[in-house]
Amino acid sequence: MITSVKKLNEKEWANLCHKLWPDTSVEEFIMERKNGRLPYEYLYYKDNTPIAFISLSLRHDYVEGTVFSPVAYLEGIYVEPEYQRKQIGSKLIEFAKSWAKANGCKELASDCELDNVNSSLFHERVGFTEVNRIICYVMKIDEKK
Repeated sequence: MITSVKKLNEKEWANLCHKLWPDTSVEEFIMERKNGRLPYEYLYYKDNTPIAFISLSLRHDYVEGTVFSPVAYLEGIYVEPEYQRKQIGSKLIEFAKSWAKANGCKELASDCELDNVNSSLFHERVGFTEVNRIICYVMKIDEKK
């Protein structure tokens, strides 16, 4: 069963988010949601236990490889290790495609780090097509002269 994250289940969701993104605390995820920055969050339950989540967004800016706007964007997806390779990720992607259509989108986009082989393989298995590879840079600029 897939259900949207509400106040009642946001701690369960935040715990799963922390497993995917361990540099962000459970409390930070809850605060981001409270501040309206994570509005499209969904939990997957098996036998009343949350075992996966999907985080979606609508992007109106440029999204690499897309033609239409807005674009439904897969911000994150996580399935507990013992439930992986049991089609739960595929079910969440099918949910995301339906959600995208319901929100007027013709494309679903995503990304992953270049060295995240498991994520890359998952994306390919569920039907994504790689459109580009990039390396991002940053330069610190000393404002004092």
